[in-house]
Amino acid sequence: QDVQGGFSEMLKTRSQIMKRVFEKVSLVSRTETTVLLTGETGVGKGVIANLIHTESQRSAGPMLSVHCGAIPEPLIESELFGHEKGAFTGAIRNKKGKFAQAAHGTIFLDEIGTVTSAIQIKLLQVLQDRTFQPVGSDRPHAADVRVIAASNSDLEQMVSKGEFRKDLYFRLNIFPIDIPPLRLRKEDLPLFISFFIDQLNSKHEKRIKGISPEAMEAFNLYDWP
Repeated sequence: QDVQGGFSEMLKTRSQIMKRVFEKVSLVSRTETTVLLTGETGVGKGVIANLIHTESQRSAGPMLSVHCGAIPEPLIESELFGHEKGAFTGAIRNKKGKFAQAAHGTIFLDEIGTVTSAIQIKLLQVLQDRTFQPVGSDRPHAADVRVIAASNSDLEQMVSKGEFRKDLYFRLNIFPIDIPPLRLRKEDLPLFISFFIDQLNSKHEKRIKGISPEAMEAFNLYDWP
């Protein structure tokens, strides 16, 4: 079976390394396995996470994305796990966290390497025991959710420096998928260009057919960062 069957047009590829990525996605999507996506910023980790969810047995459930680095440190525990009324100043009502909101679905934890050691311990509890505790609660809640994490940092190196828990890293790194940057798969440039032209034509009611050979040559010669 074509591992790209059912994938969107944007996820077609001529690149052998990306075909291997899609093969891994196809293998892991129908399982409950925790996935760790690695790669530079902008390589499409969020797109791959959404694809895994869409192709999974949890596709009828929610898919929630959390950019861990964008949430202020004092708020991240409540954002992830929720809180009980009166748990802290300003907690005027019970609040469901992302893990509760993602029940029966998937949660995508982007930039997992930015979370504090205290949150790392709580995430370890989720992955080990499949439970979590809202802030101010004394009883565990079931975590019926599939976890996909992502990082543009080298988590293994962070572990060696004592910046990331080794036990959490092993729990996250059960099925790693490294996503290559575009500069390593320039053969996909025509597919991306065609996709974006079609999108822009539809949005702006244009009939642009493509780009000039000179522009394509400039793309191929450009030293992509």
